[in-house]
Amino acid sequence: MTAHTALPIAPSALAGLRSLDDAGRPCLPYEDPEGGAPLRCCLRRSAPGERIALVAYAPLRRWAAGTGADPGAYDEQGPVFIHAADCGGPAGSAGHPFAHPGAQRTARRYDAAGRILGGRVLTLAGDPDAVIDQALTEAFADPDTALVHVRAAEFGCYLFEVRRA
Repeated sequence: MTAHTALPIAPSALAGLRSLDDAGRPCLPYEDPEGGAPLRCCLRRSAPGERIALVAYAPLRRWAAGTGADPGAYDEQGPVFIHAADCGGPAGSAGHPFAHPGAQRTARRYDAAGRILGGRVLTLAGDPDAVIDQALTEAFADPDTALVHVRAAEFGCYLFEVRRA
């Protein structure tokens, strides 16, 4: 059981991304031949044959639009995989998505204005969920931390967001 809740991309954002992504490009769904793509809509890996899309997503920009923050230069967009159609979101999980021994992740902290407060590289060894939970506990021990983005260290890809409870 994890102490922090990983948030998928919100359904309202997904609806827009399935038309035009955050870079203004049309969504181009395709059938995933091999499976294994990290889906940010339901926080699981794709299965072979599922219809998915790779779209540009700006998580901090979307959060800032809802809070009135201005992330300035920290606003960035990157590629994420999503289902081509509504999937209903996460089915529930006992751990953090995309966490497995040997993976490297970053936990990047942001304040209420959308400015980066710091980050930490994590090597997921032993109990990967415990490693992520410890990093999130440390991040939220700083009262200025409003949210944390967990990313894949090797490519910097956004995996999920955790917000202050």
